Amino acid sequence: MENLENYFDVVIIGAGPAGLFAAYELSKYNALKILVIDKGKDVLDRYCAADKLKKCIKCEPCQILHGVGGAGGLSDGTLNLRPDIGGNLFEITNNENYAWQLIFEVDKIFLDHGGPKKLSKGSSENIKSLQRCSAQNGVRFIPIIQRHIGSDHTKQLINNIKNTLQNRGISFLLNTEVLEFKKNKVFVNNSGKEEQIETKYIIVAPGRGNAGWFLKISEKIGLKANHGPIDVGVRVEVPAIIMESITEINHDPKFHIYTNTYDDFVRTFCTNPYGFVVEENYGDTIGVNGHSMVDKKSENTNFSFLTRIELTEPVENTTSYGKSIAELTTTLGGGKPILQRLGDLKRGRRSTWGRLEKSSFDPTLKQITPGDIAMALPHRIVTNIIEGLEKLDKVIPGVSDDHTLLYAPEIKYYAMKTKVNSDLETSVSDIFAAGDGAGLSRDITNACATGILAARGILKKEGFKDIFKDESTNWQEKIETME
Repeated sequence: MENLENYFDVVIIGAGPAGLFAAYELSKYNALKILVIDKGKDVLDRYCAADKLKKCIKCEPCQILHGVGGAGGLSDGTLNLRPDIGGNLFEITNNENYAWQLIFEVDKIFLDHGGPKKLSKGSSENIKSLQRCSAQNGVRFIPIIQRHIGSDHTKQLINNIKNTLQNRGISFLLNTEVLEFKKNKVFVNNSGKEEQIETKYIIVAPGRGNAGWFLKISEKIGLKANHGPIDVGVRVEVPAIIMESITEINHDPKFHIYTNTYDDFVRTFCTNPYGFVVEENYGDTIGVNGHSMVDKKSENTNFSFLTRIELTEPVENTTSYGKSIAELTTTLGGGKPILQRLGDLKRGRRSTWGRLEKSSFDPTLKQITPGDIAMALPHRIVTNIIEGLEKLDKVIPGVSDDHTLLYAPEIKYYAMKTKVNSDLETSVSDIFAAGDGAGLSRDITNACATGILAARGILKKEGFKDIFKDESTNWQEKIETME
């Protein structure tokens, strides 16, 4: 945008799920002039070079994390249709039925723009059997209704949503870094030129890739936040056949575990059946994630295995703690993720190329450094990973096999939880927050819902009647009976 206008009623920082759905809600009323800013590219221009080159070329900014669609834009696009998975809308709204309503609204918007009609929900008999087996072995299985878009279809769906927004008059300013913001002002680097945008309202939806940036700006302008727990762990990869009976029940099964030694909480997250492990670039550190596609398959399944870390005195900054782990792992891996066989980790030895060649299956991410995860992750986290997988193995035999592959690090940067009211307005009036980067969600669906909530908070301040809640419908029942 060469000739940038200097005033908008609402500026939305971040074009990820939270930012896009905030814009979508605001655009329904055609009453406000709205600008969405993102440092990344348009969604159809985003691609990870590693897909073709088979190695990460350290794009800046990382195209997996930034651009229209956010970190969800190149993800496998799993939509968790529950308000208490990937966030806690019950706590935010203080209204259980309204929380379910928000999930239904998010799902409908995706469906209206080409989302898959097929649901992953499993039969009641299979779910009960899996819950029983899990409970008998000290594991909690959480049944959940899901839709799987697929990494190869997510971009087009997001582009459909963006087209709707543009047709409704929403402006986009892409490839543009937000330098900082404060009440009624946003400062950007527009084609090398620092410019100031005046605005009545700001919605900050910075995404996981900008959680550290958001923390710095928040401290500078006095925006109140708490340091919440951080999830640190590994990406686990196994032959797909091992998990096939489980992923047929739920595409992305959720298992919660408490470990024996430390009684710490460990969970599975972002399971990708027949998927691929990918590298993420955070600038000066790297990480790993997973994708799965509808039309392209591997012979492996991967999932994130995360242990939750909470800090109290004297250090509370879990974001900095997580980054220090990422920095150490990046150094040990020579700028690449570390890959280790679980059997080598248990025996206290590093993996080598020779040992990896003895594995019963091939890794899907090739640009790695064979090494020792115990040199990078704290002992407590390593212990949690080993013990957690041993418990999970009683439910899914084979996941704790010596040949199981572990990629490190996988760190979820949503540790700073912004202090907001039920409309997601922050301690600085007229500045609202939404999504993962603000610590208010941990998945696509909940991020979208927080965007809608922030938008409705602005609409209420603009004098719109609060008629958003539909108490005449049991929304949980409506979702759980969908076919």
